[in-house]
Amino acid sequence: MPSVSVVSQRNSSNEAIAEVIAAARESLEGCRAPLACLFATPHHAAALGEMAREIRSSGLAEHVIGTTAESVLGGQVEIEREPGLALWILDLPGLRVDPVRCGYEDGLFLGWTDPVGDVDESSRALVLLADPFSFPADEFLVRLNQRRKGFRVLGGMASGASSRGNNRLVIDDEEYRTGAVGAVISGDVTIRTVLSQGCRPIGRPLLVTKTDSNLIRELGRRPAMEVLQEIFVELDGPDRDRARRGLHLGRVINEYQEKFGPGDFLVRNVLGSDGGSAIAVNDTVRIGQTVQFHVRDASTADEDLRVMLSNVAITPEAASPAAALLFTCNGRGTRLFDNPHHDISAMHEVFGALPTAGFFAMGEIGPVARDNFLHGFTASIALFYPKSPAL
Repeated sequence: MPSVSVVSQRNSSNEAIAEVIAAARESLEGCRAPLACLFATPHHAAALGEMAREIRSSGLAEHVIGTTAESVLGGQVEIEREPGLALWILDLPGLRVDPVRCGYEDGLFLGWTDPVGDVDESSRALVLLADPFSFPADEFLVRLNQRRKGFRVLGGMASGASSRGNNRLVIDDEEYRTGAVGAVISGDVTIRTVLSQGCRPIGRPLLVTKTDSNLIRELGRRPAMEVLQEIFVELDGPDRDRARRGLHLGRVINEYQEKFGPGDFLVRNVLGSDGGSAIAVNDTVRIGQTVQFHVRDASTADEDLRVMLSNVAITPEAASPAAALLFTCNGRGTRLFDNPHHDISAMHEVFGALPTAGFFAMGEIGPVARDNFLHGFTASIALFYPKSPAL
């Protein structure tokens, strides 16, 4: 049966959940799907737990995960800073869903267990929704990367509140205000990922030759600021303006490649200089790593997203995804682009009427190469396909 993405823009929580349940029930034609995701703006925060329970009791889905967010997306629209409720249901034959509830106390992650024995990580992925004030997702991902190479994590940090204890997270019939919830998806499904960091490289790849924590002191055995100034002088006018507004540094993840392009870099912000010849970035950089400066604005973000989506869409088998999750930064949307509904519209332009939902996050989770990271100003996308030997 088809997967579903429906939204409601009603102010009343009772009316909103009734509207999305009715629309989803009509599409599912009486089937009980393995997984539903529920994303709600703060207007519906108090009712989120009851909404999740109603989705299960109505027979729409076996498992439900969800969170509150500043803005949500689904159907054909992105609902920014207004009442919104998005319900996404994934229904594929042979799909397996294992709910996950994680907490963090005294340096320990509680509730997460690694699978026993050899596991084909390429056919598994974790959809993770986390509270940014009580769950250090970046640390969780570092530990997971060390133990589970190739295991992908996608999701976002709840953005429905500005302080600890005010976000809502739901998993099945339970509601939480801290930690994280998620679902490990596996079985007869192929999962492809797209991570659009919205940036474009400038200058040339450079070798880091001297560092001090997050300070890059030398690039190619020359003072880092001296190298950056040379690159800046060589830029054309528009790229100089982009660099002035916000400069970024991309760190190559797979050093064994001969050439580097979009998708090969983990992009982080350049914070400035130390007042001398070093450059400060919000990342820890090691000697011997390859880096390249990047710029970002609305046009580069638009181009990067469309190129990344098109690269996935153009396959020899011409396979079409059955559904997608989209976690986009709360600094995107109309805060970045001139037109509303930008990211979800790009999805539909490339893939057609694809059931897509998600939310505007306070940090997006997604893989670069074989490792997972917490990002900013990024669109992290999971595409779900029926299992096929050709994929």
